[in-house]
Amino acid sequence: MDKLVLASRNKNKIAEMKALVSDLGIKVYSALDFPELEEVDEDQDTLEGNALKKARYVHQHTGLPSLSDDTGLEVDALGGAPGVYSARYAGEKVTYQDNVLKLLREMNGKEDRAAQFRTVVALVTAENEHTFEGVCKGVIIDHQRGEKGFGYDPVFLPQEFDQTFAELDSKVKNEISHRGRAIQKFISFLKG
Repeated sequence: MDKLVLASRNKNKIAEMKALVSDLGIKVYSALDFPELEEVDEDQDTLEGNALKKARYVHQHTGLPSLSDDTGLEVDALGGAPGVYSARYAGEKVTYQDNVLKLLREMNGKEDRAAQFRTVVALVTAENEHTFEGVCKGVIIDHQRGEKGFGYDPVFLPQEFDQTFAELDSKVKNEISHRGRAIQKFISFLKG
């Protein structure tokens, strides 16, 4: 495989994913490089379903191997919510900040702060489909800390760290994050 299309328009996610696969010698494109691609409705009930749906669509329209992911923040005290709805937890067309503020409101007064980020990465080629899962466990803190990262990063404190994802250096975050772990499984698969 010498070319790969990331089935995403999210510039933060694209930068993170490109950094993770930079050592493979693969020319990496994103959905932004193919303006004719339409936005894929993430209407599946699972992270795996959404990741596969996006990767299949991009592969079908570009003819190139396609890599997609879907990520959810799963909070124990909220019964696993926001989960597959993490990007639209506070509603459609909301900001990261809207989602974080809703989460903090929902967590107000809760003693159990355990949570995990879970990513499913889907690879679709002309021959096969594969999925790879990565999990990062941690806790939801009661206030935002840090300026780096995106999404729920300012309120997620990974296990064995005293800095939130938004405070960690991006290299460290990529090594321990849910997406980083899923991509490492993908890279191991490619290396055979």
